[in-house]
Amino acid sequence: MATDSEHILIVEDDHKLAALIAEFLQTNGLQVAIEADGRQAVGRIQTSPPALVVLDIMLPGMDGLEVCRQVREGGYAGAILMLTARSEDEDHIKGLELGADDYVNKPVRPQVLLARIRALLRRRQDAEPAGAPSRLEFGKLVIDHVRREAWLAGELIDLTGAEFDLLWLLASNAGRILSREETFIALRGIEYDGQDRSIDVRISRIRPKIGDDPDMPRMIKTVRSKGYLFVVPESGPA
Repeated sequence: MATDSEHILIVEDDHKLAALIAEFLQTNGLQVAIEADGRQAVGRIQTSPPALVVLDIMLPGMDGLEVCRQVREGGYAGAILMLTARSEDEDHIKGLELGADDYVNKPVRPQVLLARIRALLRRRQDAEPAGAPSRLEFGKLVIDHVRREAWLAGELIDLTGAEFDLLWLLASNAGRILSREETFIALRGIEYDGQDRSIDVRISRIRPKIGDDPDMPRMIKTVRSKGYLFVVPESGPA
């Protein structure tokens, strides 16, 4: 039986596709609802937040990118998985910048969609491994895994779920370079294809939020041909 934490909202105006996706997800134990209009989807998400939104970009009333922007600004903290045209890389980047957690290219392969959905839900539901720290402090930066929140100088940082997951992954491996392959597998459950820029986009968004210099970063560094490094301050983590 599906739980409330597995409630999915599909925002898709192709009724046949939406019905096929819904039937497949329901067969695999998820609660699914469908909304065809972008503007109505915003109100629905804000009134009764689902655990995850499968959001198409091309929608009547309001496109998916604007839906994403409005619900994130309205405080929606659930996962957003966007459906995008395979050739439109700009849609991928724009969606991530507006707060989407992941994307799946059309035409949709149901097994791939299900795997991505489960990965996003699992990241929000998994308990912290026994013995692992649940709170990290680096000077004025505090990251709490249990609350899934971070603060800078006592002020709550506005992070999407995907941004928090990436920040936590980097900070909990502070001082060690994480390869793109490791990062992609940990966060998205897929191997790095050599072209996907989603992690780079998120890092560029996280840096200013944690007080890092986007042009000359001191905390989160991109190490050429190797990966990403969260630099431990000289005083070390608290």
